[in-house]
Amino acid sequence: MTSDDLESISVLGDPVRRALYRFVAEQGRDVGRNEAAEATGVQRTLAAHHLDKLVEAGLLEAGFRRLSGRTGPGGGRPAKVYRRVREERTVSLPPRDYQTLALVLAETVDLLGGEEKAEEAARRAGERLAASDAGSADLLEVLRARGYEPYEEDGRVRLRNCPFHALAGSHPLLVCSMNLALCEGLLAGLGENGVTAALDPRPEECCVSFGPSKNNVD
Repeated sequence: MTSDDLESISVLGDPVRRALYRFVAEQGRDVGRNEAAEATGVQRTLAAHHLDKLVEAGLLEAGFRRLSGRTGPGGGRPAKVYRRVREERTVSLPPRDYQTLALVLAETVDLLGGEEKAEEAARRAGERLAASDAGSADLLEVLRARGYEPYEEDGRVRLRNCPFHALAGSHPLLVCSMNLALCEGLLAGLGENGVTAALDPRPEECCVSFGPSKNNVD
């Protein structure tokens, strides 16, 4: 953890900023000031102030575009828009370096050719995680609790965030296959027999999505 990380996270101590950040992050697209203000129930000027503070803290990034969707004369002036940054922020006191250990373990799996065993371990881990969330049998709630940021689109559940993004950058095949196995374990542990997980990568999203199993498709 750096001092910048701590300062960035501390900005979210304000409830209005926290609500604005959560709303922008959940959209997965550019969000204008008016939309953010209406969604969080605050005035536009107050929303603008807090959104810019989140940009200063490195939690959001800002740009300008025409929200009308039109170009050329009559398209209106570009509006300031916001979206979540992809850079991760972590806080632990004192600092912990779990990422380095994770990279070492991933490299060890590669060197030993242990991909199948790693997937088996990930699947069992998913089942254990589902058991620990036994009080909530809803797949979306379990995925939210694990940081996946699920949303529904065209009959599938997609995931805006990959909790293993930092490690996936250096070991994509291993991490994505383990992530899929972990999600399959979650489904098994929750008893979601009518749902299946599949590799379905999209830019800036998790590589896994969920849909009805073949037995549930007409």
